[in-house]
Amino acid sequence: MSLPEIVSREQWRAARLELLRKEEAVGRAREALGAERRRLPMVEVDPEYVFEGGDGKATLLDLFEERAQLVVHHFMFAPEWESGCPCCAAFLDQVGHLAHLRARNTAFAAVSQAPFTRILPFKARMGWAVPWYSSAHSDFNRDFEATVDTGGDPVERPGLSCFLRDHDRVFHTYSVYDDGLDALGTTAALLDLTALGRTPAGGERLRLHDEYDD
Repeated sequence: MSLPEIVSREQWRAARLELLRKEEAVGRAREALGAERRRLPMVEVDPEYVFEGGDGKATLLDLFEERAQLVVHHFMFAPEWESGCPCCAAFLDQVGHLAHLRARNTAFAAVSQAPFTRILPFKARMGWAVPWYSSAHSDFNRDFEATVDTGGDPVERPGLSCFLRDHDRVFHTYSVYDDGLDALGTTAALLDLTALGRTPAGGERLRLHDEYDD
């Protein structure tokens, strides 16, 4: 294993300040990219997708839980698989408590092609409380490129898709797949993918997750 060079505290500080200048430049570029992302046009979602979840059948509008925004995690779990994708499971492990997203008028749900009867025991095994739905009886995964036909067997791919609601109309605003998920998972990073950004609730301050108003 190759270890970093050993230097004095003064040399370390000089090197750290040089790196900090580069990190700040990346941060400014990230903020500019986020602003451009929020200016992306959106497209209305016309099909009436039907999912199956813990309370039975649900539409895409139901997944919003009456909130303004929805982030969907395309969790790789094909109908014939016995359990979900380990990489997707690791991503979902880091998402954390949903109260912080919900306080910012944003819902979060996982969606997979596996039947709900297979999703349910795996969800219990992982100890997750996140809403999780089966899209087995709709074209949702294919329409949003989470299941891709390559001429042979369909290929599953991990991703996130963001949606915005205007009363009963639903709009698709953004999607990201595969390696694009590597730096995501925190509340702030997920909100940065959405059309309304980090403060859709009007600047709600961070609180302990059991202190938010319903």
